[in-house]
Amino acid sequence: MPPSQALMLAEEKGMDLVEIAATATPPVCRIMNSGKFFYQQSKREAEARKHQRHIQVKEVKFRPKIDEHDFQFKLRNAERFLSGGNKVKSVVIFRGREVVHMEVGRRHLERLAQELSGLCNVESPPKKEGNTMVQILAPKKDAAPKKVAAEPGDEKKAGAAKKSTEKKAPPEGKPSSRKTTESKAGTEKKGTATKAAPEGKPAARKAAESNAGTEKKSAAKKTGTARKDGASPTRAKKSAGEPAGAN
Repeated sequence: MPPSQALMLAEEKGMDLVEIAATATPPVCRIMNSGKFFYQQSKREAEARKHQRHIQVKEVKFRPKIDEHDFQFKLRNAERFLSGGNKVKSVVIFRGREVVHMEVGRRHLERLAQELSGLCNVESPPKKEGNTMVQILAPKKDAAPKKVAAEPGDEKKAGAAKKSTEKKAPPEGKPSSRKTTESKAGTEKKGTATKAAPEGKPAARKAAESNAGTEKKSAAKKTGTARKDGASPTRAKKSAGEPAGAN
């Protein structure tokens, strides 16, 4: 059918002419509701993305002189990565003259693969890359991925986030807003009480009384110093009234 005739048929039915297979000879088209078709296609793609499993490559580093405790710690990390459905890239790093003893690093990688043989397969055996030796372990298809246990730091973060949300969310009736309005009203009342002074200006009175008190204190100090010198004011007056040589 020529394209012009197909377009006329689609217009008569009130639908669209959608090209399904452009690479075919001749190209395949369909008369349909294009909006509904593309909506259903996007929904199918979203559902397929939900069930997809994203595999990541986690790296575990070793040293030729690694201790037993450190090796066990790295082994547990690799086991956790494999149980989560991820690949593990185990690397042994050599420094200086350690490159001469490559067999030590090879033994560490072979031991790691042997102890994790129940969870993984060796995708690429140990091979030298410069100053390193690399081995890649892939999880077995039969083993279903387990949920990785949350670390203690993550639980603390989650608890802190819950506490912050509880503090932010006020209960019904919004008592926190009431408290804020009441505190604002109290501060406004205090401000008006301090600004509005009563009649008679008590502040000026207090200032005058304090000035008078300081003057009295200074006069009392002066009389005290005169008495200490040995001559009282009454004796000074009498001595001034008596004639010289009366004795």
